[in-house]
Amino acid sequence: MKSSRVLIVSVPPGEAPLWVREKWVGLELPARYSAAKTCLTFGALSGPPTLFGQLWAMLRGRAERVSGYVVEASRATAILERSSPEAAAWWHENVPQHVTPKRYLVFHESVCQVIDA
Repeated sequence: MKSSRVLIVSVPPGEAPLWVREKWVGLELPARYSAAKTCLTFGALSGPPTLFGQLWAMLRGRAERVSGYVVEASRATAILERSSPEAAAWWHENVPQHVTPKRYLVFHESVCQVIDA
């Protein structure tokens, strides 16, 4: 399980406001894996807020399958905060349950460029 870094090269899709998603562009984030993974994901705003709720929603077929890079949410928002405190604050104010340690964001493969170590 080798980790790597990804550069966000275009605006990621998602439920956060466009101005917040635009602030990811140009940031270098530590990816959990060196390759994109296929993950079951939920929208930041519309997804279930608890892990139990997410598991239940997955069983009911309500998750979206995405190929992307997995990034620990608390680390990603800390990096975002350095360049845009306002965008990081949006995450902490609107979806605090999703930006805690051991929670993850998935950035679509199409918006990422792997950075060689």
